[in-house]
Amino acid sequence: MAKKRNPNGAGTVTKRADGRYQAAVYVLQPDGTRARKYVYGKTWDECDRKRAELVARNREGVPTPTRSAKLSEWLPYWVEQYIRPERKRTTYAKYETHIRRYLVPNIGTKSLESLSVRDVRQMVAAVTRSASTATAKESHRVLRTALSAACREELITRNVAKLVPAPRVQVREARPWKLDETLDFLEAARTDPLYTAFVLAVALGLRRGEIVGLRWSDIDLDARTLTVRNQIQRVGGELYEDSTKNRRTRMIPLPLMCIAPLRWQRIRQAEQRTAAGASWHASDYVFTTRTGHSVEPTNLARSFARISSDAGLRRIRLHDTRHGCATLLIAAGVPARVVMEVLGHSQIAVTMNVYAHVTTDTSREAMGNMDRLLKRRHRTR
Repeated sequence: MAKKRNPNGAGTVTKRADGRYQAAVYVLQPDGTRARKYVYGKTWDECDRKRAELVARNREGVPTPTRSAKLSEWLPYWVEQYIRPERKRTTYAKYETHIRRYLVPNIGTKSLESLSVRDVRQMVAAVTRSASTATAKESHRVLRTALSAACREELITRNVAKLVPAPRVQVREARPWKLDETLDFLEAARTDPLYTAFVLAVALGLRRGEIVGLRWSDIDLDARTLTVRNQIQRVGGELYEDSTKNRRTRMIPLPLMCIAPLRWQRIRQAEQRTAAGASWHASDYVFTTRTGHSVEPTNLARSFARISSDAGLRRIRLHDTRHGCATLLIAAGVPARVVMEVLGHSQIAVTMNVYAHVTTDTSREAMGNMDRLLKRRHRTR
């Protein structure tokens, strides 16, 4: 039986001389014009499915760039259609910045097909000169990801960015506080309104967004547990609540040193609510301003830096308390898998390679154990 004829503009599947099937559909372009887009398949059904997807996108008004699209067209389209709906807002904002500031100005006039290895190398060099090696590496990664999507869409046959090695960046060596320095900081911060937040950062290694996004409903003081469900971020001038970095919820047992500060924070917040009266902004957040609004993540970091400076402590970032927490846990003999769950890492390699800064004393103790083991083996012979 003859196959049903497609309506005008919906394309027709035909067989090529090489045995594959192809279909052509006029689709909407990012600039508002229409152009012919070809799709291919090993079978008639596969090609017809791709043709139907193009038709559906076209009817919904979703642009589909053709092979002749320039990078100045494809990159903004890709970040809006591929990244914005699927990834976090922080990721979208970072990608959009690299596209707008570095990729489009340097290689935006190149078409997807004409982009060469030399063009990518020149882009990396230009961004390194104007910004930094780390920025060039990130721009290279954004370009590589965007071109991989273009390959999947059959706009290009190869990803030239994969042929250019990303620039090497010297990894910043984290030097978290030693135990005495951490205790000095907690003592200096005891009278600060955000003291409880700093205790959680030091003892549990919470990210700053996770701290300010913490709710009272996430804490069970009787069972001594804390559940990390979300975080608060600011992107594009807007403060908003989001899921955790890896989109997973984790429950952490609360050490005793966190219980009293959390009880004090609840009492203090109740007093602030009474003082604010009708101007109080009702919410379930643990850390709030005098009027009940959530605390800015950057303000938490600023208070941390101010207290550290006033106490004459070595300057570190608030995020480095995560390094310190991991170091103390590993030095205490806590298994790396447990440390990974406490810190909320998606891979144990991150825990071991980035955060496991074992102290000199711990290393010396480990080597002492090695001495005892080797001597014992030697004596048995």
